[in-house]
Amino acid sequence: MPAVIVVHGGAWAIPNNLAQDSVNGVKAAAREGMSVLKRGGNAVDAVEGAVRTLENNCVFNAGHGAALNTRGEVELDAIIMDGRTLASGAVSCVKNIANPVSLARAVMEKTVHVMLTGQGANMFAESIGMNTVPTEMLVTQNERKEWEKHKNYVTGVMEDFNSQWAHDTVGAVAVDSAGNVACATSTGGIRNKMVGRVGDSPIIGCGGYADNSSGAVSCTGHGESILKVTLARLILSHIEQGKSVAEASRVSLKYMGDRVQGAGGAISVSPSGQWAATFTTERMAWAAVHNYTLWYGLDPDENLKEPFTY
Repeated sequence: MPAVIVVHGGAWAIPNNLAQDSVNGVKAAAREGMSVLKRGGNAVDAVEGAVRTLENNCVFNAGHGAALNTRGEVELDAIIMDGRTLASGAVSCVKNIANPVSLARAVMEKTVHVMLTGQGANMFAESIGMNTVPTEMLVTQNERKEWEKHKNYVTGVMEDFNSQWAHDTVGAVAVDSAGNVACATSTGGIRNKMVGRVGDSPIIGCGGYADNSSGAVSCTGHGESILKVTLARLILSHIEQGKSVAEASRVSLKYMGDRVQGAGGAISVSPSGQWAATFTTERMAWAAVHNYTLWYGLDPDENLKEPFTY
């Protein structure tokens, strides 16, 4: 069966000055994920490769380009999940790690646990020889400048999330030629969050979920709202009830908006290769590769395409 990779760069009010770079970034990540699949990698390899590409791009808020908390510190979260076995690895509140998605994968493959947090996660990274980087390498000059302007966190997460200075999560989902699915999600949080705040991104069933029996989902948006409705698992439950991938995503995001007044987005893929990129925010940068075509979009109902050659 044809492999599929779908990526997102966060659902939020992306300003025009970041629009083209955001689209270019997700297209590059989708190309990388499909290249991994075409080189013989599996779905887990593909989502890790795609998310690493996004983490390395300071346009996005994950890894490089991370947001600063109230103390001016970086705290990163990530999850990765293998739909074949339900194996999952996650990290939260980690510092000095450029690619937290790879640390999450190491938790999945090298420990008996699902999640490590804070100092323990960084100690584990050191124990396996994972490279660390100075915090300043992960923070752009613009982020430091904006943090200084918005230190007091007056408006709250919901209002900030809908503004043009609150970046958000990145993620990827994939199905490989064997029909195995996987997801990965990574974030640098939201500017001026409380120290130790963890959103949906590293939480299984919320920021992401993957199960070969139904599909894979990576979520983005207002983290507290996503946590309350366990959005990733909610989408898959609708797929299990017979809804299409796109309809399951729409119904679940509408429920989140109606029930807890939260906006966000999700990318989803089924084991058969059906996929969707859906959001209720002003914009979401997304891209997908399927059947020799690169699909991408930013604004609502935008569904652009161009040929993709391997």
